[in-house]
Amino acid sequence: MKVAVISDLHSNREALEAVFAHIRGLGIQDIFCLGDVVGYGPEPEFCVDLVRGHAQFCLMGNHDEALFHGAADFNPHARQAIEFTRDRMRPRWISSSERKGRWKWLKELPLTHVVGRFTFVHGSPRDPIREYVLSTDGFLNPNKLRAIFDSFEGIAVGGHTHHPGIHTEDMRFQGLDGRDRVSVPLPKGHKFFINVGSTGQPRDSDTRACYAVMEDEQVTWHRVPYDFRKTMEKIRATGVLSEILARRLELGK
Repeated sequence: MKVAVISDLHSNREALEAVFAHIRGLGIQDIFCLGDVVGYGPEPEFCVDLVRGHAQFCLMGNHDEALFHGAADFNPHARQAIEFTRDRMRPRWISSSERKGRWKWLKELPLTHVVGRFTFVHGSPRDPIREYVLSTDGFLNPNKLRAIFDSFEGIAVGGHTHHPGIHTEDMRFQGLDGRDRVSVPLPKGHKFFINVGSTGQPRDSDTRACYAVMEDEQVTWHRVPYDFRKTMEKIRATGVLSEILARRLELGK
């Protein structure tokens, strides 16, 4: 297996295009998406179309789900972005088949996908959509992390926190620490929880888009620069999305 895994695109066209170009540059053909295609950003339709047309599969993220079940538990900025996205994408009776097709595709996204010893989710194997597996869980909430490890076999791969890195069975977490490229071996007979990071809204103090390349016995993260200022301008131009959603892109938070 050699596959590029993206997650948490959040309607960020510039980041997604940069990551797709980087994946093509590596000669990788297969792409998996772990969800949150929409939310926060200004161009949900473009991101849906690109993933729908090129990824082998895409999972349901909590922002994707919120389009259909509400965002009452989201912060006001995220909730406003869901309302903005729903208004743009929800089909009416006179809507084009293209618009209806996007909506149906989002509504029917699966929760998990298994390939060999790899279980792919958006959140965690216990709660594929909503549970956060935090970089700090190993020392702040070890019982939670042990329970998560007990809920799967082999290797679990998720996103959701926007913090790339790897949890090991001894409750340690290794992040990227600002590096352009990080590879970690995945020896057989061991369990790991891998977070591939966020393509569209990084939160580990690095403005660059992030994704991971999964191989049978190795994971490699890549950081990809993109024109986040262009995305910021598009967010502001909506007249709806919060200024905070623009500013956080230049902070990587």
